Amino acid sequence: MSKVLWRYLASEILAATLLVLVAFLGLFAFFDFINELEDIGKQGYELHHAAIFILMTLPSRVYELMPIAVLIGTLYALTTLARHSEITVMRASGLSNVALLRILALIGVGFALLTFVVGEYLAPPAERAAQQWRLTATSATVSQQLRSGLWVKDGPRFVNVRTVRPDRSMENIRIFEFDEEMAMRTVSVAERGTYDPALRGWRLRGVQQTLFGDDATAVVEQAEVVWRSDLTPEVLSVLMVSPERMSVAALYAYIRHLHENRQSAERFEIALWKKVVYPFAALVMMALALPFAFMHDRMGAVSVKVFFGIMLGVGFHLLNGLFSNLGVINAWPPIVAAFTPSVIFLVAAGTLLYIVDRR
Repeated sequence: MSKVLWRYLASEILAATLLVLVAFLGLFAFFDFINELEDIGKQGYELHHAAIFILMTLPSRVYELMPIAVLIGTLYALTTLARHSEITVMRASGLSNVALLRILALIGVGFALLTFVVGEYLAPPAERAAQQWRLTATSATVSQQLRSGLWVKDGPRFVNVRTVRPDRSMENIRIFEFDEEMAMRTVSVAERGTYDPALRGWRLRGVQQTLFGDDATAVVEQAEVVWRSDLTPEVLSVLMVSPERMSVAALYAYIRHLHENRQSAERFEIALWKKVVYPFAALVMMALALPFAFMHDRMGAVSVKVFFGIMLGVGFHLLNGLFSNLGVINAWPPIVAAFTPSVIFLVAAGTLLYIVDRR
């Protein structure tokens, strides 16, 4: 019976969740399109550029909206079953709350895995491609909004890049290298740099290197130099994609780069832990939806419960962003800032289940 029941509940919840997710994606795509209208007609940015850009960002939207869609979809499916007295029949047939919660947990694991796959393998490259598409369409560069270009610390070197292209190649590069006593050793200026994965380094072209010695200064010009550095294209991708939309591997690589250069990494560490925790929010949302299925005789129609579900989903989304910002401002441990919203909603789900079960 449990296997048949699992399949039945899974099909109902999956159908409702997909319906909610598609509706939310359409709504957010419309809002994103409205937001893009003010840039259409500027710098060659046309209507079809905006449409393709919005389509490319949809995987990121799927990742962001999945827990909310799971909450509302599960809530709708369970309350519909409760309205038709199907939940009552299941409980009268010997299905306990724990057993029903276990079935929902198995379904939730599937949603959690789907959320992780989308957030790790689909959303980051799609978001990066979307930003590259937009920059190419407007003939813009990644670092053009920075007056002095991009500054990056790379071990004993400070790197200044005037222009980072959408393909993550660099132009007008200056590399200042210091010794252990922070005395300048060399200044290298290159016209252009492209990353060569085979060499695990950058091919710098049109290089002029100034060497500072104790008694004299020498200038050396070279057509091409291979520069091996921890500053990889993956590290540069942080300029185009917000930390929350980066993959776990990219976040880890950039955090390691920041730590090696003794720079602050709190924001990226919080984003990393959120990427680890966020897929499990689907499980929390399903547990939160279950108590509402047992309240069919004390609450209004399905629409009222769906409204409560929307409010809870929006509250979770806002709380998630709030604790991320508070964690950076107050220097909280990243794991605390990432886990707290899910823990709060999990406690709320447990409390509601306890109250409903006692009645």
